[in-house]
Amino acid sequence: MNRIKQKFDELKEKRQKALVSFVTAGDPDPSTSLDIITQMCEAGLDVLELGVPFSDPTADGPVIQRSSARSIAKGTHISTILNMIKEIRKKTDIPIILFTYYNQVLAFGVEKFYIEAKKAGADGTLVVDLPPEESDEMTKFWEDDADFSFIHLLAPTTPKKRMEKISRAASGFIYLVSKTGVTGSDGIESSKISKQMRTIRQVSDLPVCVGFGISTPKDVSKIASFADGVVIGSAFERCIEKNINNPELPSIMAQKVKEYKKATFV
Repeated sequence: MNRIKQKFDELKEKRQKALVSFVTAGDPDPSTSLDIITQMCEAGLDVLELGVPFSDPTADGPVIQRSSARSIAKGTHISTILNMIKEIRKKTDIPIILFTYYNQVLAFGVEKFYIEAKKAGADGTLVVDLPPEESDEMTKFWEDDADFSFIHLLAPTTPKKRMEKISRAASGFIYLVSKTGVTGSDGIESSKISKQMRTIRQVSDLPVCVGFGISTPKDVSKIASFADGVVIGSAFERCIEKNINNPELPSIMAQKVKEYKKATFV
């Protein structure tokens, strides 16, 4: 069962766009993280990007860098996260994407990563520093598995010809980065993103989700007017950091999901 396709088809029928959330697994600790994620899913999250904490997250800004450091300090590793996914699967069929860097996959074992992730209940992966020219190092292990997706990134500067190449290698959905730089930077230019979106539509039939710099329901509403989904990461991690010692943190995160989700209705 391809949960990602099923989710986007379902949302299209409802005239809604996908709310995709990135959270660093194990932040602020594995137990609290699992509670946060569970309540976020129950509050209406559509797709979960579960970040594997990394000591050198070059694509991420300071907010997510700090979340990785907190998670690593609590002993979170890929095996911990796979066990978390198993627990999440007991309560929800939400699509789950493992967001990671390739060094972590290599250290764990590429084929083992696919086998164990699929067994746990994950629906795909996004390896932020693995370009399409080299992605078959991973995807060869699941080329006959249409239910495990490899999400690719497109940048604002990606020319159309390269978009075509990346789109051919992608599955599940395409992640359009709204701006150059790292995660967590403020501000979005919806007109430029919309223009880039029109070009992507010419080369791919996959759903397109937009992320980077989206932090308010107003931002979500703007992006949802032309994209298939909206990715929010740093805003959620900022909320965790701000309320790290608050016992109501999971319910605070759930309320944030409800506010963002409401903005995806079109």
